Amino acid sequence: MSESRVTWSKYSSPQALYPFAGRLIPWCAGVAALFMAAGLYLGFFVAPTDFQQGDAYRIIFVHVPAAWMSMFLYVVMAIWAGLGLGLKARPSFMMAQAIAPTGAMFTFLALFTGALWGKPTWGAWWVWDARLTSELILFFLYLGVMLLHASIDDLRRADRASALFALVGVVNVPIIYFSVRWWNTLHQGASVSMTAAPKMAATMLMAMLLMTVGFWMYSIAVILVRLRCVILERNRQMRSSQTVFEQSLKEVRS
Repeated sequence: MSESRVTWSKYSSPQALYPFAGRLIPWCAGVAALFMAAGLYLGFFVAPTDFQQGDAYRIIFVHVPAAWMSMFLYVVMAIWAGLGLGLKARPSFMMAQAIAPTGAMFTFLALFTGALWGKPTWGAWWVWDARLTSELILFFLYLGVMLLHASIDDLRRADRASALFALVGVVNVPIIYFSVRWWNTLHQGASVSMTAAPKMAATMLMAMLLMTVGFWMYSIAVILVRLRCVILERNRQMRSSQTVFEQSLKEVRS
């Protein structure tokens, strides 16, 4: 037990985390490619045509997993931000910083594919529906976390400010999830639920689950790539600050 704790605790150091992330990236990327290829094939070529929406419904094999990932990644980002605030751990702040762009990308993808789905289904690219509006707010929250961090020069202050912003914004996630229950919306209810039988054909469900796993593994790979970039950037800034400090010290002594 103690050996496992020592093994995992060493990855709390950015110096150990950097090579570990590098080893995981190709594996996660490969698994993501396989699952997404299988999911797209099943969804676009094998799954039956919907009797109401025709082939237009096939966008859900990208839209629904993207929407799931947009909410899931925000919660994960908020957890890492909370750990960073509570433990004052730099790697936790780094992880939260690395997650934000990927979460924003999936949120934009969910909004974009939702518009493509909404045009033939509702007759409009966009409506101020509760689900759509709360998802748009989620996109702005991701942007707010990134912009707030980038606007503060001091890394410690930037980490704390963006982490607090992320924690406040997490309240929007349950609003997105329950919006179709709390309000009378155009957006259809959940087709997949943990407490009820699926409302779609087995092939459709399998395609959606394959895409979800593919998106999940893709997220891990891309987040680890960004994490390595964040580690390098912070190390560069620290060396630069140390150099400036040493030069100033020499000038004072001289």
